[in-house]
Amino acid sequence: MTTILHLALAADWDAAQTVGEYRVSTLGRTLEQEGFIHACADRAQLDGVVDRFYRGVTAPLLVLTIDPTGLDVRLEIPGDSAEAFPHIYGPLPVTAVLSATPL
Repeated sequence: MTTILHLALAADWDAAQTVGEYRVSTLGRTLEQEGFIHACADRAQLDGVVDRFYRGVTAPLLVLTIDPTGLDVRLEIPGDSAEAFPHIYGPLPVTAVLSATPL
């Protein structure tokens, strides 16, 4: 896995940059609540997540491209899916984010 992707609210990413780490798991849920940070293996997975869970979001969204080197990333199959998704266990250091581009 060379890079992984995470969909973030721009406001959450801005806040993370001031403290040095990102701790949002998914829309409306923190790392502490979920136990890991949701990510996607590629753009096709990300587009599916957008269609299923972010369709009604009007706040600005960013695609974080993440270098998983040194992170605890596990490919896991959620109970409601047939495909494996990367999950990041622990906070995401902002230094691991290679780019943050508008969706």
